[in-house]
Amino acid sequence: MASFKIDGGHQLNGSITPQGAKNEALQILCAVLLTSEKVTVDNIPNIIDVNKLIFILGELGVKIEKHSPNSHTFQANEINLAYLESANFKKDGSSLRGSIMIVGPLLARFGKGYIPRPGGDKIGRRRLDTHFEGFIRLGATFRYNREEYFYGVEAEDGLKGTDMLLDEASVTGTANIIMASVLAKGTTTIYNAACEPYIQQLSKMLNSMGAKISGVGSNLLTIQGVSSLRGCTHRILPDMIEIGSWIGMAAMTQSELTIKDVSWKDLGQIPDVFRKLGIQLEKRGDDIYIPQQESYEIQTYIDGSVLTVSDAPWPGFTPDLLSIILVVATQAKGTVLIHQKMFESRLFFVDKLIDMGAKVILCDPHRATVIGHNRQSQLKATKMTSPDIRAGISLLIAALSAKGTSMINNIEQIDRGYENIENRLRSIGAKIERIDN
Repeated sequence: MASFKIDGGHQLNGSITPQGAKNEALQILCAVLLTSEKVTVDNIPNIIDVNKLIFILGELGVKIEKHSPNSHTFQANEINLAYLESANFKKDGSSLRGSIMIVGPLLARFGKGYIPRPGGDKIGRRRLDTHFEGFIRLGATFRYNREEYFYGVEAEDGLKGTDMLLDEASVTGTANIIMASVLAKGTTTIYNAACEPYIQQLSKMLNSMGAKISGVGSNLLTIQGVSSLRGCTHRILPDMIEIGSWIGMAAMTQSELTIKDVSWKDLGQIPDVFRKLGIQLEKRGDDIYIPQQESYEIQTYIDGSVLTVSDAPWPGFTPDLLSIILVVATQAKGTVLIHQKMFESRLFFVDKLIDMGAKVILCDPHRATVIGHNRQSQLKATKMTSPDIRAGISLLIAALSAKGTSMINNIEQIDRGYENIENRLRSIGAKIERIDN
């Protein structure tokens, strides 16, 4: 198990380019199962979670040609469906939450899809009902082995288009149902669909393969089923969560930083939420430029009441950046309420920040109030453990700003979502070292 040793309190400088989006990659890679033709995917993030999914695809019989660490060609023309009921798959699939999205494509193309209860971050309940209720509405039969936590759906006579209203705007649920619907007979409408840029990217990719999806970018999708899909080439967007991480890091370390090629049109509210914390950032072409700032002040509402930053389905603010916002607020002037609506365990990492001297009140599992230091008191270095991907990067940002040397254990959690992070941070002046224990 590896650790990061971080000598904090140093300003950074230079430019950094975000990796490909993890959450898009997991959807796009599952979609290669929908065709027997070659699919080339570029800007794939070379991270643990994505590489686990690529491994699972290989075990399923997908032919994989690796052009570079970030570009692969996939061909699913000889799928080994027996792997789905093997002990190896039960172990491989349970270690990655994104593996749930292989079910829709397999069900659509082969009439069956199985998955063990998937893993991922321990950030609270992440139910799968939306996925399977959608498959059932399309005509699949559902079964669940409680002893082995093993799910299965089957449709011997194929899937049939239908109208459905999702009980929640689940991103992975929407992606899975879209992939199941594109090969169903007839027309499917999905209302209350997630409409994140990554769902839009998946829909655009499928349309380039011959699917007929309309309403892309809205919460009402109409999908006219087709008999087969062809191959394509697709490029993954830059990771908006990583972009937000670098904005927060620049503010906390009082650094001048340029974030390259961010795809501004797909960032939604992210720049504005950081501006509400008082952070200056400029649009320069498709880059974000963050000037060095001595201090930043949290805005209030028009009536003077305390600002609340909360998560919501797109185009609301992404829950994956609330941990970053919370850390950044610890050195701001002013007070902010962080309201994490979706996951009840994601704010529990604040005890580490309190150990570092931050003024954070954990109101309940979903809400925390941050009273900013206004740079009057620097965070203190400490030893800590990364509980999940987003808390891990938040603690890393805190350590980079803290006085002294910090240690972060269990950094495999950070590696799951951030590619080659220590070398990229060192390139802009961070004092960070990976230690293999």
